[in-house]
Amino acid sequence: MTIHTADLEDKHREACGVFGIHRHPEAARLTYFGLYALQHRGQESAGIAVVRDGHIDFRKGMGLVADVFDDRTLAMLDGKYSAIGHVRYSTTGDSVLVNAQPFVVNHGGKSYGVAHNGNLVNAHTLKLELEEDGSIFQTTMDSEVFLHLFVKNLRHGFEDALVKAVTRLQGAWSMVLLTSRGEVVGIKDPNGFRPLCLGRLNGHYVLASETCALDLLEAEFVRELEPGEIVIISDEGVRSLFPHAATRRSFCIFEFIYFARPDSTIYGKNVYLMRKAHGRQLAIEAPVEADLVMPFPDSGNYAALGYAEQSGIPFEMGMIRNHYVGRTFIQPTQSMRDFGVRMKLNPVKELLKGKDIIIIEDSIIRGTTAKTRIRALRELGVKKIHMRISCPPHRYPCHYGIDFPTTGELVAASKTIPELEAFLGLDSLHYLSLDGLLKSSGVASPENYFCKACFDECYPVLFGEDVSKACLENRY
Repeated sequence: MTIHTADLEDKHREACGVFGIHRHPEAARLTYFGLYALQHRGQESAGIAVVRDGHIDFRKGMGLVADVFDDRTLAMLDGKYSAIGHVRYSTTGDSVLVNAQPFVVNHGGKSYGVAHNGNLVNAHTLKLELEEDGSIFQTTMDSEVFLHLFVKNLRHGFEDALVKAVTRLQGAWSMVLLTSRGEVVGIKDPNGFRPLCLGRLNGHYVLASETCALDLLEAEFVRELEPGEIVIISDEGVRSLFPHAATRRSFCIFEFIYFARPDSTIYGKNVYLMRKAHGRQLAIEAPVEADLVMPFPDSGNYAALGYAEQSGIPFEMGMIRNHYVGRTFIQPTQSMRDFGVRMKLNPVKELLKGKDIIIIEDSIIRGTTAKTRIRALRELGVKKIHMRISCPPHRYPCHYGIDFPTTGELVAASKTIPELEAFLGLDSLHYLSLDGLLKSSGVASPENYFCKACFDECYPVLFGEDVSKACLENRY
C-alpha cells in the first residue's frame, strides 16, 4: 500500500482499532462492520480471525477493510464462532503483510490470536530475552512479544499466563485476545492510554476500541474497561482480573483532540462535544476580529463550530474536501509537489476573496501542508489569515502508539510563535493553552487523568533516556 506524503506531512498518523465478539452466529460479518466503523484508526491493513472446528482461521491483507474483505472472503470465515479483528497503522513494525494483525500462533495443540492498539516501550528488551530462551519471531511487531510471553507461561494455567505476560509489559496496550476454545479477552494497560469498551448485542458480548462500532451494530454499551483490567468472556459469562498495582490514569488526550471518531463516547465524554468545548475555550483565549471562521476539514470542523459559537463570528466551510481522493493516486512529480494537497482541499474563492478569516486546526505537526494551503489562500485574495489551534504546540514525540515525528521534525519544537507566523504566512497564530485544554475537557482533576507528554514532556511510563527528569517526581 502507498501512502502519499502530502497527506502525512502536516498530520499525525492513526493508531490502530481492535474489535472482538463472543459466540455470535454471524461473528465474522459483525467483525467486518465493527472494523468498518473503526477504519479511521488505521488504513494500512485489516484482518479478522475466527474460531472454527477447534482452531483459529484468519484472513488479513493490506488496504482498507472493504478492499480486504468481500462476501466470498467473509463466507469462508462465517459460522457460529467467536472472532476478533484489527485495522492497523504501524507505529512499530514495517508496513508489510506479515505485520498485519490479528497475529495467530499455535501452541500445545491450541491456537491463540491477538490484535493490539498501542506501543510497548520495552518490546526490544523483552524480545532479546525471549530469543535468548529460544523464541523465534516471525514479525517485527511488539504485539508478537506478548503472545510469546503468554504461551511461555501457559504451564501455570490460562489466567496466570495472562497475568504473568501483561505484568512484564511496559507502555500502552489495548488488546483483544482470541482462543481456539472461543474465549475473547480484552486487556488494558495499567495507565489506560488507549480506549477499549465492552458492549452487548442480543446477549453476545462485544469489545471495541470505540463506541461508534457498537452504534453501527446497534449493540448496547456496557462500560469502558478500567485501566489495568483483563476481561475474559467465555461461555460462563464475563469475569475480570486486575493484576496491576494502582497507578495514575494516563488516557491519551489526543484521542479527544483528533483520533477518536466524533460520534464516539469515551469515559463518559462525547468526542464531538469535547472538541466544540476546545474551540469555545480557544475563542476565549485568542479572540480576533474577522469575517468568518473556517476549518481545514475534517479535523478542525468541531473546534471551529465551538469557536464560531463563542465568538459570534459566522462559521463557513471555506474549503471543500474531495472525499474521493484515494490513498494510491498517481504521485506528482517534484515540479508538481503541491498537487496532492490541492487534490484533497479546494477553497471556495467567491466566499473567501477579500475577507479576513480565522482558520481552526486541531494541530500543526511539520507545518508543510498548512503552509501550502495558506499560500493558496493568499493567492486567491484573502486579506488577513489568523490561525487558531485547538491544542498546545507539539514539541515532543509520542512513545505510546501515535506516530508523531522526532522532536527535530516537529515544527513547534524549533520555532517561536512569531517564527511560525512568518514560516506559515499568517497574520496571527495562537495555540490553545495546556491549562485551557484541560479545563475544557470537563474531567475532574484532568492533570491526573490524561497523558499529555507530547505537549509537556512528562512521560507517565519510564523508559530509556527520553524521560524528562524534571517531571519524574510529579508522575503519580
